[in-house]
Amino acid sequence: MNYDEKKGKVQAQGLSQEIVKRLEGYLAPLVVNLSGLLDKRLVRTFVGLIEVIISFRGYRHGLLLSELGGYLMPPGQAPAGTKRLSNLLHSSWSYKLIETFLWQGAKARIEQLEDLKDKALMLWDESVWEKPESLKLEALGSARSSKAKRLTRIKPGYYHPPGKPIFVPGMNWLGVLLVGMKGAPCLVKLRWWTNRGKFATDKRSQERHFLKTLGQFKRRVIHVFDQGYASAAWLFELQQHNVFFILRWRKDYKLLDAQGRHLKAWQLVRGKRSVDHRHVWDARRRCERTAGLYYIQVTHPETQQHLWLVVSRMGNGRSPWYILTNQAITCHEDAWQIIFAYARRWQIEMAWRFAKSELAFESPRLWKLHTRLKLLFIATLAFAFLLLLLLTDHEIAQKLIRLFCHRTGKKLEQTKVPLYRLRSALSRLWLAYPPNFTLLAQISG
Repeated sequence: MNYDEKKGKVQAQGLSQEIVKRLEGYLAPLVVNLSGLLDKRLVRTFVGLIEVIISFRGYRHGLLLSELGGYLMPPGQAPAGTKRLSNLLHSSWSYKLIETFLWQGAKARIEQLEDLKDKALMLWDESVWEKPESLKLEALGSARSSKAKRLTRIKPGYYHPPGKPIFVPGMNWLGVLLVGMKGAPCLVKLRWWTNRGKFATDKRSQERHFLKTLGQFKRRVIHVFDQGYASAAWLFELQQHNVFFILRWRKDYKLLDAQGRHLKAWQLVRGKRSVDHRHVWDARRRCERTAGLYYIQVTHPETQQHLWLVVSRMGNGRSPWYILTNQAITCHEDAWQIIFAYARRWQIEMAWRFAKSELAFESPRLWKLHTRLKLLFIATLAFAFLLLLLLTDHEIAQKLIRLFCHRTGKKLEQTKVPLYRLRSALSRLWLAYPPNFTLLAQISG
């Protein structure tokens, strides 16, 4: 081995331990709480499982215990590793510990954003956890399949007659992310729920629970919703909790104008020229567009709230955004900030995609609901740590990507996929240079 190879190996080993220190520092408060509830060997398994989830990348079976066990222990001892994971998930601790841990991290992030004079945006969205081949797992209900909708969508050159929605066995999924106007998001709350069996509940109950919890921040944060939340009932809930919100409104839903006329949203702005134009970056389609802006003060006919309707016209035949907010708008810049804040909602769409495609959130086959939720929340911790690296240790993340996930070609160099490449790089690093957890040694000592 020549000098350069030795230098590169030492550098890689140092980088591996530096990231391990970051992971141990992140998990330390949670590990202290678990140490009072579980055997030390189970706590070591808990920390090791997070490292394994990051290292093992498998879309189909990324969270199967038999697969994870082969990474937790040497290949010849894979059954023993699987048994350790099973003991951890069936032991007497609750996934609510991880919920509380994520909640404390979100509150600290809000304080950081306030110190930076940045807006704190709470991004709401829902998804589904699909298990189409399963029937016997506990707490399965009917989930409207987003995968089936995507696969049957009409594409150029192909035809499939649109039909009724397809429902499969699964669970519904509600989540909230915290972001500023720039930078990586932070996980706040995740909840999986079912509409059947002894654990049956409904969407509105879960949303009210979230709003009651998040409502304690009052107007320190801005809640951002897609048009799936557009309804008089939800506006009333937001009014009751006295929170700032940005809500994408449906163009065919009615509002009252200054003269008291009941008009659909598109009718309120029909024939009105945009009051301002800007070149904006379309993060979804990765191109620059010229957007027009128009805004008007309105009142909701049922809740009697005085609101502002902000319209963003993206041009080229694309449907405008009709955005409803209770924040006062005094100038064009205020209205543009509403548009830019809503555009940040795309972060939670990418989070769902990453959780399902990279972390294999839909792969667990655990029978009992509480053990399944434990594994999902442990995987959520791995997700949260990757986000933390992007948010607070950007230089280390860039160095890791450059050394262990280098890409050539103009297209790949210009494509920004830091979270996917970060996990790929960290996986290669830890497989080549296994981490040494000093925190585990302290627990065992």
